Amino acid sequence: MSEDEHAIEDAKRALRRRLRTERAERGPTWAAERAPALAARLQELTGSLEARTISAYLSTPDEPDTRAFLTWAAAQGIRVLLPVIREDGLLDWAEHDGTETIEATLGMPEPTADALAPTELESVDLMLIPATAVGRDGSRLGGGRGFFDKTIAAMAECPPVYAVVHDEELFDSVPHASYDQPVDGVVTPSGIHLTPRN
Repeated sequence: MSEDEHAIEDAKRALRRRLRTERAERGPTWAAERAPALAARLQELTGSLEARTISAYLSTPDEPDTRAFLTWAAAQGIRVLLPVIREDGLLDWAEHDGTETIEATLGMPEPTADALAPTELESVDLMLIPATAVGRDGSRLGGGRGFFDKTIAAMAECPPVYAVVHDEELFDSVPHASYDQPVDGVVTPSGIHLTPRN
């Protein structure tokens, strides 16, 4: 790893640490209070793209709350695929059926439905992915394990990808390396923000 790459990784770790601390200090009640506004923005985006199959995720308590949106999507008959962490560090996908469990190693919420064939992800019209922070330039700071970067990079044809963050986690740009996959847009409780990729 070059000196520049080391500097980028150090900057990513420092920003990730600061923002995780801020999330923890605000707590789950703060995130829950913003859930209706976020759900409305996610509904708006889904409708504008006429998405009938999407990939999303089950949020942790400090993350922007995705559950109100997932409830709405189920009521609309929208098919939702949710990630399941594999032992090799990649992701499987399962249909959202309203059930969930806590993944043992990282403590992430996951669906309990059976894993689908990997090709099922190719059918989605929209990908909603978590982030610690996002830049208006499309740069994304993830959780540090590269699950979604690897997934997006491996897709033959990727649908629009939108990261979901709190308003306070949207910046002009965030530290990113060449292997960090950019996003097409950002969804926060206050709005939908397109990036230059769009």
